[in-house]
Amino acid sequence: MACAFRRSIACQLSRVLALPPESLIKSISAVPVSKKEEVADFQLSVGSLLEDNNPQSQLDVQDQARRLAEKLKCDSVVTAISAGPGTLNFKINRELLTKAVLQQVTEDGSKYGLKSELFSGLPLRRVVVEFSSPNVAKKFHVGHLRSTIIGNFIANLKEALGHQVTRINYIGDWGMQFGLLGTGFQLFGYEEKLQSNPLQHLFEVYVQVNKEATDDKNVAKLAHEFFHRLELGDVQALSLWQRFRNLSVEEYIQIYKRLGVYFDEYSGESFYREKSRDILKLLDSKGLLQKTITGNVVVDLSGTGDLSSVCTVMRNDGTSLYATRDLAAAIDRMDKYNFDTMIYVADKGQKRHFQQVFQILKMMGYEWAERCQHVPFGIVKGMKTRRGDVTFLEDVLNEVQSRMLQNMASIKTTKKMENPQETAERVGLAALIIQDFKGLLLSDYQFSWDRVFQSRGDTGVFLQYTHARLYRFDEVLYKSSQDLQPKHIVGYLLTLSHLAAMAHKTLHVKDSPPDVAGARLHLFKAVRSVLANGMKLLGITPVCRM
Repeated sequence: MACAFRRSIACQLSRVLALPPESLIKSISAVPVSKKEEVADFQLSVGSLLEDNNPQSQLDVQDQARRLAEKLKCDSVVTAISAGPGTLNFKINRELLTKAVLQQVTEDGSKYGLKSELFSGLPLRRVVVEFSSPNVAKKFHVGHLRSTIIGNFIANLKEALGHQVTRINYIGDWGMQFGLLGTGFQLFGYEEKLQSNPLQHLFEVYVQVNKEATDDKNVAKLAHEFFHRLELGDVQALSLWQRFRNLSVEEYIQIYKRLGVYFDEYSGESFYREKSRDILKLLDSKGLLQKTITGNVVVDLSGTGDLSSVCTVMRNDGTSLYATRDLAAAIDRMDKYNFDTMIYVADKGQKRHFQQVFQILKMMGYEWAERCQHVPFGIVKGMKTRRGDVTFLEDVLNEVQSRMLQNMASIKTTKKMENPQETAERVGLAALIIQDFKGLLLSDYQFSWDRVFQSRGDTGVFLQYTHARLYRFDEVLYKSSQDLQPKHIVGYLLTLSHLAAMAHKTLHVKDSPPDVAGARLHLFKAVRSVLANGMKLLGITPVCRM
């Protein structure tokens, strides 16, 4: 594997620079393969190395690189050393490199890339990841798809690196929307429809009551009263709410099964409705609460005392808010899990909310607020099915499956399989995930069914095809572990797939001499193994026939 060669280079450098090899290993990076030109196998940025030791030498990095190259010698491992623009370039004995990498892939299996020295000394942490978090009594909205697949990727990656991960689905099961929904169901709900298609009916009721509340102040008042009854623990109101919640979670679990996603804990805002009162008392005892002219209770975040920046923690009718419940949830999770890091995966529109929650936690004296992190993401534009604009994830998954089945039926090379629907859904999901993960998570992107289902180019379908039909892997895992961006892994897997496709055309296994056929088969098995490892981290289930 690459780390053995990095260490060999680092040992040579350490003798010349009088630095321990361990301090040099992470500065030596594998060079991406280029179709256009022959490139070095490994590279060292001389500028970053000298910056740590002698800032004056930055004046002539090129000259420093040349001088350093002259002091180093080739050996049985390193076959060529040269100076580039501010870099040292190393070529490795090709036969040794190939044998070592293939052997390492075979030996390490699903742990390949994770045993690299890049991760040596990595302290194992307790990590909480909160993701997905759909809203109860509404069908699973496509807007929650990104949070679900991104959170799943982060949890998979942290787990693969050996951290103790707790996956939490913090469901939106409390708040003013339940005042509206409870009132709406009492006005427009039908028991028969609730039993036959619960979430569709609740969605229709919610849309209707929202419209009515906008036009009729009396309906809005009834909604406020209903939520107030919920907060006070009214038995009838709570019974209706509990029913809505149970029906919702049952349907969500089916969707998560289709996505291949699981959670260690299903909690929700409702869990913290009573603890929110304790939070308010605690804030009050620390002198952090102020009342506005309208009667709302706020925390002043301005730092100047002029209320130019506030976070509302209680409405004038005494009901709690999202922020109050998030404060209670964070404190409860620290008590329960004693986490080293807590990651919230939520769209970039919630950036201000999390900044406020983290700031208030610090003001309350919780130093561990520094360990809380919001991973923001952009929105998906233009997601439509054949029937028009899409709202629900279930419709997208059904569309993915039906389109992929059509594609598979039209391709002559498609293999016969026992469960084509399951394969179609897995391949289709890979297509969705890869399109989503190719860029920066923070970026919005335009959804395109045509791009999703291309079997050529940088797509999920191509990735699955290559799997059904390597040495930088530890580096891309390391990069993704640092910035929690899946695009590094995606880029690597797609490049590996393109190279494997090229090799497949020229390195024939069939009709080759036994020793040659065996070596080539070993190569393709290794590629397949690495592709499977990477795909699983991304939340993609590899298929073996398609």
